Amino acid sequence: MKTDTASELVFFVLLAKKASLSAAARELDITPPAATKRLAQMEKRLGVRLVNRTTRTLSLTAEGELYLAHATKILGEIREMEEQVAGGRSAPKGLLRVNATLGFGRTTVAPIISAFAQRFPDVEVQLQLTDRPINLVEEAFDLGIRFGELPDARLAARKLMSNRRFLCAAPSYLKKYGTPRTPEELARHRCIIHRQNDEAHGIWRLTRGRKTDSVKVGGTLSSNDGDVVLNWALDGHGILLRSEWDAAKYLQSGRLQLVLEEYKPAPADLFVFYPTQRNLPARVRAFIDFFVTALNKP
Repeated sequence: MKTDTASELVFFVLLAKKASLSAAARELDITPPAATKRLAQMEKRLGVRLVNRTTRTLSLTAEGELYLAHATKILGEIREMEEQVAGGRSAPKGLLRVNATLGFGRTTVAPIISAFAQRFPDVEVQLQLTDRPINLVEEAFDLGIRFGELPDARLAARKLMSNRRFLCAAPSYLKKYGTPRTPEELARHRCIIHRQNDEAHGIWRLTRGRKTDSVKVGGTLSSNDGDVVLNWALDGHGILLRSEWDAAKYLQSGRLQLVLEEYKPAPADLFVFYPTQRNLPARVRAFIDFFVTALNKP
């Protein structure tokens, strides 16, 4: 591949990300007229319009979207090739982009990254915390750490930890409103809803033996933050569907009690997800191994 062609790919991917010629120019340390000229030369050489431009906005044409998809793939393959060639003789280094959930990311992932950074000072780690999974491939993340099933067929996964879920409530709530004996009785109770991902909010699926009940529940409190809903349950506001990772210590202390213990919600096991590659970059392999070791320490 010619050097100027490779630089055009980098330029166009950056332009699509910034959605602005002036912003792309600042990033590349060139003038806006130079960036405009560069784009015009690309479009002239290809014989197609790659972007639609107005005075304030920039959007990709259909041809631009196609060019972006191939450019992103080619640049990724070049980076992977260079990392594989250099990986056998060098320590992990370079940029590592990690995505994780808000609560777990703050309490667990961030401290582990702190220790990882001390162990591998040549790796630059960018951590992004979001309340829902993002597209790792399209947003160029190296890996994601999340509870639940594989969100994208283009990803590989490694299970980090089993994580059961159960229904629970504070003793004060159960004393005041009683304890449900069947899933159907949940409809008459105050339930705390954790709104997350694209799941149907307020639908709890509970399995006993081979039978699964889907129960529509409701209440006056809901949030997309797991720590918030957990604290509401501890305050006695209602019944909560929560994972073992978050609630185990409160069950052991008695601040929460199991409800409908024989009915099992689907587990929310912890996985690390990453784009499928034949050989993972050294920094990704090092981080996953480090994370697993840290997570399993007492």
